[in-house]
Amino acid sequence: MLRLKMRPSRRAARSAPRSSGGDVDQMMGLDRHAAGVPLAIGESESEGPERPASFPTLEACEIVRDLMVPKPFVYWADFLFHIVLGWGAFAFALYFAAFSLPQIALGVVSALALYRAVIFIHELAHRRESAFEPFRWGWNLLCGFPLMVPSFTYHGVHNDHHSRKIYGLEADGEYLDFALIGRASIIGYPFLSLLLPLVLAVRFLVLAPLSLLHPAIRRLVWERLSSLAIDLRYRRRPASERDRRTWDRYQVMTFLYGAAAITLVVAGVLPVAFFGLWYAVAVLVFWLNSLRTLAAHRYRNPDDHVMAIEEQFLDSVDVPGHRFWTALWAPVGLRYHATHHLFPSLPYHALGEAYRRLTSQLDDSDVYCAATRKSLWDAISSLLRDAAPKSVRSETATGYS
Repeated sequence: MLRLKMRPSRRAARSAPRSSGGDVDQMMGLDRHAAGVPLAIGESESEGPERPASFPTLEACEIVRDLMVPKPFVYWADFLFHIVLGWGAFAFALYFAAFSLPQIALGVVSALALYRAVIFIHELAHRRESAFEPFRWGWNLLCGFPLMVPSFTYHGVHNDHHSRKIYGLEADGEYLDFALIGRASIIGYPFLSLLLPLVLAVRFLVLAPLSLLHPAIRRLVWERLSSLAIDLRYRRRPASERDRRTWDRYQVMTFLYGAAAITLVVAGVLPVAFFGLWYAVAVLVFWLNSLRTLAAHRYRNPDDHVMAIEEQFLDSVDVPGHRFWTALWAPVGLRYHATHHLFPSLPYHALGEAYRRLTSQLDDSDVYCAATRKSLWDAISSLLRDAAPKSVRSETATGYS
């Protein structure tokens, strides 16, 4: 077991007077009220998250302090390039025979580009709505609505995932204790991607209009079918008035996009192959994301242990890898997922620089580097190795080796 005992940091001691506790909380994403993110269930504003003294929090905050400001131009340029590339390749693929080599090649290009565009939903969950409202609408109109993943499906559930009092527990929809429930769940999880586009189509084209007719259907759709969660037991918290207004607008828009596509195919404007290609591209997008999800954490929390910040970090994974190839399966900064859990407010375009600084400038970087894996295969194979047989799961449930 890794003992988290570190000598006092000289740099932290020098820098401490410059950093107030509130500053550190906000940099680490712990000031959720100020960021416009709901507090965790049962959490009051007066309660401050405890930061274990063994992790060099102040030192790390000083090192990345100047990287905290997002650059809207970078967001727009990156997103627009990949969304145009994705839909452009998709459109050209429709001109070729089904399953021909050109169509397959263009379909893969479309899926990779759209996958990167889709992952900006993660950034939207961490940005203040007022500051990023134009980007939020642009993202939904060009990506979220046509792929049937409007931004409300991630907002809230992902913010809970970063809450100290929810991470890794039953209320965390983005967490399953894969390492404790066995290898079969790890191997089987990516295959759910084959059905996910169908589930989304039924949810927005059939259940969305029905939810307007009966409160019970509306409640079921909101609680069980409105979140991009990996835990099928997850129930979304009751919607606020603001959430309901956003949900109504966004799900109507998503329905209209789907209805328009069906109408254009029936009218002969679009070929019937449109549906097959859309489904195949969506499956590849969700399959890539399922692999990234498995590589993002160690998934060793047994649903009943409230993890300290340093435990959350060590339960997460950085895969810096290659700047181009690794970013294909972990785009928009998500190859630095452990670092992201240390600093949820850090914009994606600064995560690589933050990782390089922290590995080279921390007085003792051993604990920080313990979250790093060499590759996607290294991360997933480590998860498979950690998946304990039933006879020993209860003994290893709370161990962080």
